[in-house]
Amino acid sequence: MHLDWTALGQVAAVSIGVTVAVVAVFALGVLGLARVEGSREHPGAGRALGITQAGLCFLACVAVVAYGLYLIVPQFH
Repeated sequence: MHLDWTALGQVAAVSIGVTVAVVAVFALGVLGLARVEGSREHPGAGRALGITQAGLCFLACVAVVAYGLYLIVPQFH
């Protein structure tokens, strides 16, 4: 049995890259929530921007996870 290590390495690299990207986007969402909390102490335009940033980032994370589940679970095809 011949195992193609190149393909395995590519899958591992893509998996790690996507994981790092999703964690970074999630962290930006948390930063948006922190901006909302900071706007309570210092009123300004940061609240709306923070809520929008958090919402978009968390929505992107949900979309990536849902797509991953779609790829994994054969009943969804």
